Amino acid sequence: MSDPNPSVTTTPTVQVAARGLVQEFGHGGHRFRALDGVDLEIRRGETLGLVGESGCGKSTLARALMLMRRPTGGSVEFDGEDVTRASGADLRRHRRRIRMVFQDPNDSLDPRFTVAQSLVEPLRAAGVLRSTWAERLRTAMTDVGLDESALDRQPHEFSGGQRQRIAIARAIVVEPEFVVLDEPTSALDVSVQAQVLNLLVDLQERTGMTYLFISHNLAVVHHVAHRIAVMQQGRVVELGTGSQVMDDPQHPYTATLLDAVPELYRV
Repeated sequence: MSDPNPSVTTTPTVQVAARGLVQEFGHGGHRFRALDGVDLEIRRGETLGLVGESGCGKSTLARALMLMRRPTGGSVEFDGEDVTRASGADLRRHRRRIRMVFQDPNDSLDPRFTVAQSLVEPLRAAGVLRSTWAERLRTAMTDVGLDESALDRQPHEFSGGQRQRIAIARAIVVEPEFVVLDEPTSALDVSVQAQVLNLLVDLQERTGMTYLFISHNLAVVHHVAHRIAVMQQGRVVELGTGSQVMDDPQHPYTATLLDAVPELYRV
């Protein structure tokens, strides 16, 4: 049967996807496969938690999805479009839709910049109209629970939790659709972790952003994620809802990760 209304298009449910993703490092016979045929879909508006021990390929996968490093094999799709080999204007257009929050704001924020300068940089790189910058900065600061007066200060004048809020503001100031959160709370005290996690959940509910949340701590991921993917040695070995993975793990490695987190439901 033909489409009764061909002029209407449907937005894909899957926003970001890895299809058989391979990432190799090294030369000649000394090659290491950090990603070994990863198949993963991230649905629009969800938080997909990605967990695994250090060195399992989590950050490598994140950088491949961000096109910060081109994969050796396989493809990256955004809204059903293969963007793996995008370049020039197409690559710039894609990168305006995605942003990343790193683990330690002490490393990701330039200590010489004021908060305003740090937030303006992504706006300038994305080609956002200068006339909108002031309003965008004010909105981003409000969204992360900081006063506008903080824009004139430098990172060293803030606590660790406040600096991570600034890093989040820098990521969302360009109004991205997809945000990679690479261990965004692991450098923070436990009480501050909960504040930042709740902030991220609230932002998603208000904006509809899609998250990839990377962590080695299943308890933290369970607090924010709709689904959880478990990585081991460059492969996704388990995928399911939080309850499925936490209450009935199907892979021995997942069970090992659970055993390593005694404070299972505390963040």
